This record gives sequence, C-alpha cells and structure tokens, in this order.
Amino acid sequence: MCASGGVTRSTLRQQITDALRDEVLAGRLQPGLEFTVKQIAEQYGVSATPVREALFDLSAQGLLESDQHRGFRVRQFTVADYRSMVEARALVIDGVFRKIFDGTGSAPEVLGAHRDALVSVRRRAEEAARAARGGDLDILIGYDLRFWRELGAVVGNTYITDFLHRLRVQAWVFAVPYLRGDTDVRDWLWNGHQVLVEAIIAADGDEVRAILDGYYAHGLKWADRLAADDPPHPGRG
Repeated sequence: MCASGGVTRSTLRQQITDALRDEVLAGRLQPGLEFTVKQIAEQYGVSATPVREALFDLSAQGLLESDQHRGFRVRQFTVADYRSMVEARALVIDGVFRKIFDGTGSAPEVLGAHRDALVSVRRRAEEAARAARGGDLDILIGYDLRFWRELGAVVGNTYITDFLHRLRVQAWVFAVPYLRGDTDVRDWLWNGHQVLVEAIIAADGDEVRAILDGYYAHGLKWADRLAADDPPHPGRG
C-alpha cells in the first residue's frame, strides 16, 4: 500500500484503517495480537504518522486497545460482550421499527420515500443470504455489513446507523475466530436477509418483528453455545 504522489495523508490514513479493519474482520489479525506502529508502517511501506492515526481510529471504533509501552493489540471480546451487543442492537432496532410501524405516519408512506434504497438493499440481501447458506464467511461479512448499513437509510438517523454499524463490526470481530473452526458454520450463519427486506417492503410490521425476534434469538442461542465451550475457545489448545 505505497502512497502515490496524488494520495493525500488523510486518504492514506483511511486506506490503512480500512485494510487493517479487513484483516481483523477476516481473522488474520487474531484477538490479543500485539504490534507496534513501526511494524505496521514497515509492513505497508509508509511513514509512521498515517499508521499511528489509523491505529487510533481503530481504537476509537473499539477494535484495538492501546498500551503506552507495548503498542496496540487486537481487542478480545468475550461471550458476555457479544451477548450485550446482540441485546443492544435488539433494543435500538426495535425502537426504530416501532416508530415506523406504530408511529403517527403510515408505514407505506415512510418506506415509500426510501423505495430506491430498498431496491439496492434487496440486492445486498440476496448476496448475503446466498453466502450464509453456502457458509462463505468472507463474502458474507462484506455483504452483511453493507446490507445493514444501507437498510439504515430507512432510519434517516446517521447517529443510530453509525452506532449499529460499529456494534455489528465488533460482533463479527468476536465471531470470526469461532466460525472459522466450526464444522457446523452454516447452521450458525443467519440467512434471513431476504425475508426481512420483503417484509419491510410489504410494510408488514408483525412479520418484521417476528423475523427480527428470530434473528436475535439466533444470536443469543449461539452465545449460549459458546458459553458452554462448544466449539472451544479459539485461543485454547
């Protein structure tokens, strides 16, 4: 990732941030791994300044932890952390859709204003669901994040959208090391993206709530399985 003459420092900073986030999401930078600004700068062939800025950006996103004397390390989330992420998403999204379907305005009118965005979300949903059914974790993560991010356009509140995106990235960072070594991975990859979009487009509030309830129950059931050490913690043995 060598900077060309036309690349500004801020762009380089973002490139490094994105590249390292992808490495963490893919599980190539394992939880607990420690490294320094110098090591990353040498790896990408760039100066220390944009690397340091990128690492602090990732720390602010909750993906890294910094130590004044030892550098940085990939954050290790616990099963309790993951459960809290699922519960937090459930509370926020439940409030969002309650406002859409139970608010003073009619849901068809609210959703109709985002018709073009929902068409794009439907395409993301198809790809995400296909990847989940096939157990293709690398493809799923990208489409899943884009699916929920674009679905957030219906909310119309960037603070909520950014908060939920951050939680979802952190949840994937926690989950990937477990899923990589799980022979039953397809059983634990939620694939209800398409049915959720269709229910939203149809303005079927009851169906939307039922699908989302199933989604959160799926995540909490997986957390129970992990709490029972099945599969074993990837850092053991």
